[in-house]
Amino acid sequence: MTNDMSLLEAVVLGVVQGATEFLPISSTAHLRVVPAILNWADPGAAFSAVIQLGSVAAVITYFWKDIVSISVGAFKALQAKNMESQDLRIAGAIIVGTAPVSILGLLLKHLIEGSLRSLIVVGVASIFMGLLLLLAEKVGKQKREISTIRGLDGLLVGLGQAMALIPGCSRSGSTLTVALLLGLKREDAARFSFLLGIPALVLSGLVELYQLKKNGGLNDAGGLDLVVSLIVSAAVSYAAIAWFLKYLRHHSTLVFVAYRLLFGVTVVFLAARSIIH
Repeated sequence: MTNDMSLLEAVVLGVVQGATEFLPISSTAHLRVVPAILNWADPGAAFSAVIQLGSVAAVITYFWKDIVSISVGAFKALQAKNMESQDLRIAGAIIVGTAPVSILGLLLKHLIEGSLRSLIVVGVASIFMGLLLLLAEKVGKQKREISTIRGLDGLLVGLGQAMALIPGCSRSGSTLTVALLLGLKREDAARFSFLLGIPALVLSGLVELYQLKKNGGLNDAGGLDLVVSLIVSAAVSYAAIAWFLKYLRHHSTLVFVAYRLLFGVTVVFLAARSIIH
């Protein structure tokens, strides 16, 4: 995180984070591209990960009743040794699905913070995942509900989540895509995507927050910018979650496919011509 970030930059980046974290268009890509277009310094992978905690606060608040219900239900099922409990299966799928991104995130940390933040990589990844989401829309049966989730589903969607370590892939986009390919209904796929993302987002955000504090990145100015971005991202994220789930009840994701393709082509074009850096 840059220490000379202005309050305006903090607010704008908070809005960008909140508006894009739970839509299938990649918050990391937009946090990389928007500053480049506005000729601001790259806030860095650490800043991007930390302000995700604002989005985490929003998703936990929005799904609080579901989280409590699943947690309590899973605990009771374990006590009763009821391995077929719906709550236990969903909780197990979330735990299994969190493993791939956690392991690969640690192994590839330096690569993620370095060469993978190239604008060309961001653009190409956006195009690739846009086409994959289009495929999921075309071939996914969209008949299953979240209540049918099992461990294998969690692992496969979790592998999709690990793809989002590449800026431009989108965590919500990759998990939503895999869930659709597994036959889940759009809204149920998004709900599982959001629930699955909570542990990974919390872990990555806390690790980066610790690193920022350890490296002296949380001075008075940097700390204020971070707090502002967190608050803004939390508020905008909550609104985005509510809107997106309502949207998916009656619409496909094709508008996001079109956006991803246009965004990716534009970023590659501008970066290749050195118009943005």
